[in-house]
Amino acid sequence: MADVPRSTSASASRATRNDVARLAGVSPAVVSYVVNGTKKVSPDTEARVRDAIEKLGYRPNPSARALRLGSTEMLGMVVPTSINPYFAQLAHEVELAAARRGYLLLTSSSDGSIESERRHLEHLTTRLVDGIFLCSNVFEPDLRGLEHSNIPVVLLNHSAGVPARNSIGVDLVQGARLAVEHLAGHGYEEIGLAIGRTSGDEEDGREIGWRETLEELGLEPGPIARGAFSPDGGYEAMRRLLQRGRVPRALFVSSDQMGRGVLKAAHEAGVRVPEDLAIVSFDGSVDAAYSWPTLTSVAQPLTEMAAAAVEALLDHTGDPVHRIMPPHLVVGASCGC
Repeated sequence: MADVPRSTSASASRATRNDVARLAGVSPAVVSYVVNGTKKVSPDTEARVRDAIEKLGYRPNPSARALRLGSTEMLGMVVPTSINPYFAQLAHEVELAAARRGYLLLTSSSDGSIESERRHLEHLTTRLVDGIFLCSNVFEPDLRGLEHSNIPVVLLNHSAGVPARNSIGVDLVQGARLAVEHLAGHGYEEIGLAIGRTSGDEEDGREIGWRETLEELGLEPGPIARGAFSPDGGYEAMRRLLQRGRVPRALFVSSDQMGRGVLKAAHEAGVRVPEDLAIVSFDGSVDAAYSWPTLTSVAQPLTEMAAAAVEALLDHTGDPVHRIMPPHLVVGASCGC
């Protein structure tokens, strides 16, 4: 009967760092240097260690490593939805920023549910992550379950500061100003708003910026239509404007996802963009670049937001801070440029 290699799953689970060290002819500490990359060893020594690891099927014990380091080297992130390209891009940027610091990112979606958001936070806590990024649908999320965990939390994609919490967001008011000024610069005097519904009583900064900028320009506010922050929400908002007979000459749309829905409803109704209706949306996501016509969009600086969030989570030791970042306009074809 042939010998069974040591690398079968049954034996691999029993292989230890000491086993690898004996087979490679090195100390257990050298095995740790190679596995963790914490110290340089000679190429010949590293080759022997890696060969022994492969022959034995050795896998480091993450729990033991976490106890030794006092860190799981994992961060958690909760987003409202994983199918919105904006949040997918933001999570990707956070993952890259975390990886540069040697951390793995675990991402989960609350599907817009406050109860699901709370549950995901609790699950991340039980996994002893070293910190959590929370993109919440509510202004002041329920973080009571984290009070005794000592796990730091950064509110990401949060446009207003929350007491006792670090937060990172974009200047929504300034973003709306960029959009309205750009449309007004084309000569459009009636500029409407298609805006997503908020979950609380607070007014969205994009609506504030839209209204304030129109007032400063001496223009009357155009019609408003509300819907969900989704293609369906934008579609229904545009349909309502059509049904009222109140389609303005220009429209600021509060997200690229809504912008897609607005475009679909406009196309179905024979409203030409930008000839009959000029549009500027918000987010600067892949949705804007691959819509037809391409959406002129106020882009959020996702790379900078992600880097700032990781820094706030891992390095900040003083009083909580709220960092608000400037957006910028990415010109497409939907505005008439």
